[in-house]
Amino acid sequence: MNKSIDLGVVSDEISVDLDVALNHASTWGISLLEIRCLKSGRIPDVEPSELKRLHSIVKNKDAVITALSPGIFKHPLSLKAELENEILNTLPRTIDIAQELCCPLIIVFGFKRESGESPENRKRAIDLLRRASEISSKNDVKLAIENEPGFWCDSGANTAQIIQDVNSPGIGANWDPCNGYGTEENPYPDGYENIKHTIINVHVKDTKKGSLIECVPVGEGAIDWKGQMRALVNDQIVSHVTVETHCLPLIEQTHKNIQTLWTYLKDISQEEEIRS
Repeated sequence: MNKSIDLGVVSDEISVDLDVALNHASTWGISLLEIRCLKSGRIPDVEPSELKRLHSIVKNKDAVITALSPGIFKHPLSLKAELENEILNTLPRTIDIAQELCCPLIIVFGFKRESGESPENRKRAIDLLRRASEISSKNDVKLAIENEPGFWCDSGANTAQIIQDVNSPGIGANWDPCNGYGTEENPYPDGYENIKHTIINVHVKDTKKGSLIECVPVGEGAIDWKGQMRALVNDQIVSHVTVETHCLPLIEQTHKNIQTLWTYLKDISQEEEIRS
C-alpha cells in the first residue's frame, strides 16, 4: 500500500490577507487551508466580503478548506454565560459557514483550568462538549478538540479520556504535540500513543520552552517531528497535517516548516522503499 500524507497550513500563519496567503501556499504546492483569522476578525466574526472570497476559492477549486477554528471553549468553566453563547451562537454560525465551504471540521478547545478548580468540573466540561457535538453532528460537521497547555484537555492522555467520556462519533482530537510539551507525558511517542485512536486532525509547530512561551521552526525544538510524522504515515490516521508556525517572520518560517516536513516525508518514503 502506498502510504503518504499531504501538507496544509493555517492561512493566517502566512497572512490574514486571504489572497496573500493563497498565493504563497499555491507557490509552495499547498492547496489545503485551515481558516482561523482573516483581516476583519476570527471566524465566524468576519466581513461578508471575506466570506464571499472564501466561497469563490472553494468554488474555483483554488483550495480546499480543511477546518475552521473559531476559538470556542477557551474560557474557563466559571464563565457560564460566555460558554453558553458559544454553544448557542458562535458554534451554529460557524457550522453554517463550514457547510457553505464544504468544510468537514471545526476545531474547539477543552476549557482553561483555574487555580484550585474542583475535579468535579470535569463532568461539566464533558457535558458541554457533548452538547456541542450533538449540534454539529446533526449538521454533518465534526468537532476536533485541540489540546492546550493549562486546559482540561492538555496532554494526549487527558484529551483522549475526555473524548472517550463524551462518547460521540461527532468528536475527536486535534492533536498538537507542541501544545502537549510540558505536561506529564512526552508528546511523542507517549502522548501520541495515548491519543492516536481519537485523532482526526493534526497541527504542526515546535518549541524549546513551551508553545505559549516561544515557538521555533520545526526540527529546532523539543518535539520529535520526524518520529511523529513517521508514525502518522505508518498508522494512516490522517490524510494531511496542518502547519501552525507561531514564530516570526511568518511567511519565511512557514515556508521553512513546509520544506522541513517535505524533507521528512521524502526520507520516510525512502526508508519504506528500502524495507520493502
